[in-house]
Amino acid sequence: MLEVSTPVKWLLRLLAVGYVFFLVAWPVTTIVRTAFADGVGSMLEVFTDPATVHALSLTLQIAIQAVVINLVFGVTISLLLVRYEFPGKRVLSALIDLPMAVSPVVVGLALLLVYKPNGGWFGETLAENGIQIIFSGTGMIMATCFVALPLIVREVVPVLHEIGDDQEQAARSLGANFRQTFWRITLPSIKWAVVYGVVLSLARSLGEFGAVKVVSGNVINQTQTATLLVESKYESFDQPGAYSVAFVLAFLSVICIVVVSLLRPKEIHK
Repeated sequence: MLEVSTPVKWLLRLLAVGYVFFLVAWPVTTIVRTAFADGVGSMLEVFTDPATVHALSLTLQIAIQAVVINLVFGVTISLLLVRYEFPGKRVLSALIDLPMAVSPVVVGLALLLVYKPNGGWFGETLAENGIQIIFSGTGMIMATCFVALPLIVREVVPVLHEIGDDQEQAARSLGANFRQTFWRITLPSIKWAVVYGVVLSLARSLGEFGAVKVVSGNVINQTQTATLLVESKYESFDQPGAYSVAFVLAFLSVICIVVVSLLRPKEIHK
């Protein structure tokens, strides 16, 4: 291991802390300070607006549904990638990382081209059967699922590699079926990876903007999410309202991460 002198260690720490402070802490602190600039009462008045309440409620609904869907498919895909060999495995693994490389706006545009009612690949057929994807909650959930899927898979896959499959094979040799093995052996071993993946996925889903904006239509009291509301209020020069809603979104994401960080040590020491 490379030995580093004490001054160099402190310099590296200072650089790391400074980088995080100027990139993350300072902007977030500015949002908090601006949201409460006119007092708590003024900040809370923003949430008496029905459009704001609807946007926040819709955001939570979409985020929770997207996280549940990603949880089921994320864990399933992780098991498939680690525990099984099949043709196209590397292609599937590469596709999982695609949402991290492609702009969310491009994702929204792709969904629009495929599912739009007029001229979409499948949109016309679906519309004829009374199913609307674009400009509805369904399309918004699909867009959110797409951008947040890798966060669960990339948390679970390394843990599955690390724990191996010895205990799973032993359980099967003793007569356990797949369901019993998963619930009693696999899931307890990966539960914290799943929890962290869910938390990251939830935070990403709450803050999704680009893909949702393309597929939602941004209709007030219908398909306008909290992130779209922030943009709308800021562009209409309602900066206190924009900062207040942005504060709520940031607060929810931070709370999720803090709760998990507080719970994990207790679980370890049991």
